[in-house]
Amino acid sequence: MAAPTDSEVFTFPVNVRYMEVDVQGVVFNGWYLTYFDDAMTAFFNHRGLPYLEMMAAGYDVQLVRSEIDYRSGVRFGESIVVAVAPSRFGRTSFTLDFQVRRDNGEATTNGRIVYVVVGIENGTVLGKREIPPLIRDALGDPRPLH
Repeated sequence: MAAPTDSEVFTFPVNVRYMEVDVQGVVFNGWYLTYFDDAMTAFFNHRGLPYLEMMAAGYDVQLVRSEIDYRSGVRFGESIVVAVAPSRFGRTSFTLDFQVRRDNGEATTNGRIVYVVVGIENGTVLGKREIPPLIRDALGDPRPLH
C-alpha cells in the first residue's frame, strides 16, 4: 500500500510551549501522546465527526496500545505539525498512524495508536462495540504513514 501524499494527509499544527520542554532542551516524551490525542480529535472533526457528536451517538474510543519512535528532538518555539492517517481496521478496533513533522517536512517522531470502540451511556462505558458506520466513514480508507 502506497504512503499517502502530503495533500491527502490531515495535519494538526502545534507550537511547542516552554512547559513541554525538559532539561535536555527537547519536548518531554509524555507530551507526544497529548499531541497525538489532540490531533486525533481534530482529525475526526475534520472528517465530519466532531468528538461530542460521536459521544452523543453512544460511542467513544479508548487507547489500548501505543508505540512511539523518536528520530530527533523538537525544541521550544518550534512550529510542527502532527500528521494523522488511519492504517488498519479490525472488528472493534482501528489503528491511527501519527507523524510529527518540522516545517521543512522532516519527520521527527512516528507514532501508532490502537483504539477500541466502546459504547457509552450517561458517561458509563458499556463495553466494546463493532466499529459503527459513522466512525468507519469518518476514518476513511487505510493509508499508513510509516
